Amino acid sequence: MSDFTGTFSIATSGMKAQAERLRHVSENIANVDTPGYRRKTIPFKEAMETGGVESGRVRLDRRDLPQVYDPSHPMADDMGYYAGSNVDMVMEIADAREAQRSYEANLKLFDQARQMSQGLLDLLKR
Repeated sequence: MSDFTGTFSIATSGMKAQAERLRHVSENIANVDTPGYRRKTIPFKEAMETGGVESGRVRLDRRDLPQVYDPSHPMADDMGYYAGSNVDMVMEIADAREAQRSYEANLKLFDQARQMSQGLLDLLKR
């Protein structure tokens, strides 16, 4: 049964990591038009104790912020420019789809392990 417990733990850690990734992608999409906003990313690493996945510290995208020309904007400088957001919607949509598919794969792994452990318990009851 400990193999099943390990499988549940690994699948759960993957779902938690992808859920956190989706949260940051959602924040990025919500702030696509926020002046001065930097895209957030989150790295993953192997959890040595469990073999699962754990998320690292949130990182800010250090690419230059685009300069947007709008002299009427309250944050515009003397030349009429202000720092825009470096969020790329195409990249965020791709990241969201990848996170969703990874979450679903971990969910299927969890469900398969649950079905196998239930089948084993049913066999042991006989």
